[in-house]
Amino acid sequence: MKLLRAEFQNFRLLRDLKLDFSQVLDKNLTIIRAANDSGKTTILHALQWALYGDIGLPGKGVDFRLHPIDWDASYDRSIPITATVDFEVATYRGARQALRKTRRRYRLVRSAFEDVDSHARRSASTVRLFELKSTGSRPLDSDYSQGLINEEIPREQREVFFTDGDRALSFIEADVTRSTKRARVEGAIRSLLGLEVIEDAIKHVKKSTSEVNRKARQVDSGFGDLNAIASRLEAMESKREDLGTALKSAEQQFQVFDGKLSETGRKLDAALQKGDKEKLQRDLKGAKRHIKHLDKQLEAANKEHSALFRSRTIATALVAPLFKSAYGKLDKLRDQGKIPNTTVPVLQDRLSAGVCICGETLEPGDSAGRTRRANIQRLIDESQRADEIQVIVTELYFSTKPLQSNRATGTDTWFKKYKRIVERRDDLERLRNEAGRRLRALELQVDDLPDTDVQGLRDTLRRYKDLRDRNLEKKSIYKTQLAELRRNCKELEQQRDRLLRKQTKGKQILAEKNVIRDVTSVLKSAHQQIVTKELTKVSEWMNKIFLEMIGADPEQGAIIRRAEISRNFDILVYGPNNRNLNPDRDLNGASRRALTLAFILALTKVSEVEAPNVIDTPLGMTSGFVRRSILRVAVRESTQLILFLTHDEIAGCEEIIEEAAGVVFTLTNPAHYPKMLVNDPGIAEYKILRCECDHKSECRLCQRHADTVSDLDMAS
Repeated sequence: MKLLRAEFQNFRLLRDLKLDFSQVLDKNLTIIRAANDSGKTTILHALQWALYGDIGLPGKGVDFRLHPIDWDASYDRSIPITATVDFEVATYRGARQALRKTRRRYRLVRSAFEDVDSHARRSASTVRLFELKSTGSRPLDSDYSQGLINEEIPREQREVFFTDGDRALSFIEADVTRSTKRARVEGAIRSLLGLEVIEDAIKHVKKSTSEVNRKARQVDSGFGDLNAIASRLEAMESKREDLGTALKSAEQQFQVFDGKLSETGRKLDAALQKGDKEKLQRDLKGAKRHIKHLDKQLEAANKEHSALFRSRTIATALVAPLFKSAYGKLDKLRDQGKIPNTTVPVLQDRLSAGVCICGETLEPGDSAGRTRRANIQRLIDESQRADEIQVIVTELYFSTKPLQSNRATGTDTWFKKYKRIVERRDDLERLRNEAGRRLRALELQVDDLPDTDVQGLRDTLRRYKDLRDRNLEKKSIYKTQLAELRRNCKELEQQRDRLLRKQTKGKQILAEKNVIRDVTSVLKSAHQQIVTKELTKVSEWMNKIFLEMIGADPEQGAIIRRAEISRNFDILVYGPNNRNLNPDRDLNGASRRALTLAFILALTKVSEVEAPNVIDTPLGMTSGFVRRSILRVAVRESTQLILFLTHDEIAGCEEIIEEAAGVVFTLTNPAHYPKMLVNDPGIAEYKILRCECDHKSECRLCQRHADTVSDLDMAS
């Protein structure tokens, strides 16, 4: 199958959009340039809905809105939704020796109506198929359309040919269980190798076993209750089929909820990266409390700073040079004995006591004492007549003792106090400014947050985990019951066979049973051989394509030496000395993207299915050589390659696009004006617009601000 063109009406953002795809044989690449939020994933969904119906939508269309979100209900409450796809398929005519390849063109139109108030009320879609000829179009039976699509691209293979670049990583992602990853890889391989035919044949042959039991019941045995054994075996076989169906359903449900758990986890992580609104609100309150506390501390620091200029220490600091000189002179006077001036009090004390300091008498009745007393009185009189400056100096000396003491003990000077207080105040101001910026940033984050219910995502995550674990428990129960049932069946079959061997008719029935067993064995052997052989081919091609994409040459000592798919359907990567590398944790983003795309291209090549590869943002997380190599190899290995690329993904690949692309155009979301788009598109509705700008040009409609191109696209 090759896609020719597509047209969509009222499918979400695709109100009226036409797409055309390259039909040039030597230029099989179609590039649709589109920034994020410009309809790329929506187009993937629309194409799958057109071809497969609701099964091609996320969650099989349950709770998935199709109509534009801003639809004017006053215009029409029942919204018509239409997807039209033109495609061609190759047919072969003639004898085996001279097969002639011809192509037929078809137009498929799928339509439905959806209520504007509830997308749950959506009508069953109707499909019309037309064969396009030079003479006009011829309508075909609607049942034929689905058969044709399933023959060209079975619905089990749709995610291989319609690929979201990020979802492609589901084959190796760490967020799901190993069993789920294995099931995805096995499912993709099985669907492309066409094993359903053999599997259906095995099921059909196995059903013939019940015919053996039916015939055994009709044999008249005189050696035991053969009829009862055969009846029990029939009942047990029926129960085994029911358990097998239940087990398969539980396994499928486990994979579904394991995948949903992983997807919801990624959504929650993305939401939390942008910001958890509840947490941001708590952070806002905490930031405001912190600012209030800092304001109180800053106010106290300012008061302390102000008080410092009214303190005694500032006066001391200001006159410190004068004090230093005065202290020197006062100390000198003290050393000369002029300070303190204590002569008069001492002499008067000696006169009152009548004894000199030398021990001689000073009594008036003694002649020598009178003489000494007269001399002391003369000294007292002379001292009392001393200069008043000496008194002032003495008082100054003793009154300044505390200041001299502070100097001697090294107590903080005013300047040290000033430095300490100012540094503390400056630190508080810095912390206050930082807290203010933090508060403003939090307020902006809250304002810019999308309307994402983080708590709702957490609840959904818990619910999916519970449902996944519940189905895991069911799997274990069903497997245990099946194992027990097989043992019981084997014992009863042995009893039945012993009884049948005793009769002629019984021997004939056993012969039929052996034939059934042999045919089943042959079919199983063929099935296993195909799986083993084709799995090896897919593994070898995947390794070849992957190593070429990342430029890893084992002979040149590359870190990544090889990749393979194991018999258990695990995608494995090996480094030096055959050491196992975890694809999801040990490989960088570019190598993981290359590995999954290599797997998809290897499947396509081995299956020899001629079908388009429609891939959204395949070059995300890549750059330089790996980006160009992935694109070059994908062009070579795909029969028709349709890529949705952001502006950033295109950077560095212009030359390859020039050589390989037959069609290039651009999609734009007018809602990006004015933050991302330079010009106002003049469109009030939410819709995707197309212009004919290629990967190197831009027009008034698609011109973007230079600083938004890379920022917007790097998120891809």
